[in-house]
Amino acid sequence: MPRVAADTLADFQATLPAYLADLKTLVGFETPSCSARLKKEQRAECLKSLRAAAAWLEGRFALLGRVERIELVTGPLLKVTRRGRGPNVLLLAHYDTVHPKGSWKQLWREEGDRIYGPGIYDMKGGLLFIPWAVRNLIAAGLEHPHLTILLTPDEEIGSEASREVILQEATLADAALVLEAPTKNGDLKVARKGVGLFRVHVKGKAAHQGVEPEKGVNAVVEAAHFVLYAKAQEDLEKGTTVGPNVIEGGFAANVVAPEADLLVDLRAWNLEEARRVEEALADYRPQVPGARVKVEGGLNRPPMEPTPDSMRLFELAREEARALGFDVGPGRVGGGSDGNFTQAKGVPTLDGLGPRGGGAHQPTEHILKSSLVPRGALLARLLHRLVDWR
Repeated sequence: MPRVAADTLADFQATLPAYLADLKTLVGFETPSCSARLKKEQRAECLKSLRAAAAWLEGRFALLGRVERIELVTGPLLKVTRRGRGPNVLLLAHYDTVHPKGSWKQLWREEGDRIYGPGIYDMKGGLLFIPWAVRNLIAAGLEHPHLTILLTPDEEIGSEASREVILQEATLADAALVLEAPTKNGDLKVARKGVGLFRVHVKGKAAHQGVEPEKGVNAVVEAAHFVLYAKAQEDLEKGTTVGPNVIEGGFAANVVAPEADLLVDLRAWNLEEARRVEEALADYRPQVPGARVKVEGGLNRPPMEPTPDSMRLFELAREEARALGFDVGPGRVGGGSDGNFTQAKGVPTLDGLGPRGGGAHQPTEHILKSSLVPRGALLARLLHRLVDWR
């Protein structure tokens, strides 16, 4: 193993206890996403949780550079800037989680190589790689590029409010690194599917089911037609999936359903496929006489499609991983991240630089302690190499 790689690993091993102490504190802040669509009382409660975590993060990241707090309707976004040499590198991480407050009885649990906690894998473990890596570079006297760090509060709900900030910063970036978790086998992520969400409202007409059902217009039956139509737009050979996964309708068994609502998920590897499905759903025509169907929404994360420059960025990371004693492959995943936005803006983007683990969005969410030192060291070495990125 090259001497410099051994030194890097030793540095990270020595500072691992401090990283773990910070991570335990951050996981201890329960931070469910706070959608602008929540009721006033619910929003107030979740905003309180997000602001508490953001205040702690401000203190930790103030050690790296200037911290700007941007108040969004979904919570505080933190923008950290640190001067360096060479290109501008955008680092993306989010501190919101999918776990409702109180859903974990024990917020931190260690069992062998696994550390469990809400959001520890997606993605508080990766988020804290940033200050860990930068502090180790400083301590080693190694250069890094100009850094812009965005810590967002709403990635799990499609980056409702932070999207515009991300897109704005992307216009100034030469490369983007996303601290989401890698694939389960440890590969970095070079491709992600685009993600779409459609809200469908079906309007019918109520009538007594036993006395005069012919005077009604059954919205649930119309919704069933829409479900079959939406599923027919899938192309599994191309990786395009359509999921009508939530449906509600009617209010009593003896009343013809006057209304129904659906939520439909779309995933596609490329923009052409995503647009095809968008257009098909928008062109739907009701099948039940008298029914009306309103389709809202669409693609909210464009596909993260690899480019020659993004693959060059991956190869640079792979070279550094091999120097540290492990290998990474070019992973492709169906879930989206904020890296979808930067790649679509033409910024070479590499995702999956967080720790290994599993159980994302589940009560079994965890990271592997054994992955922390090599993966944290990889981020530091990659940042150092990016000083010469062109």
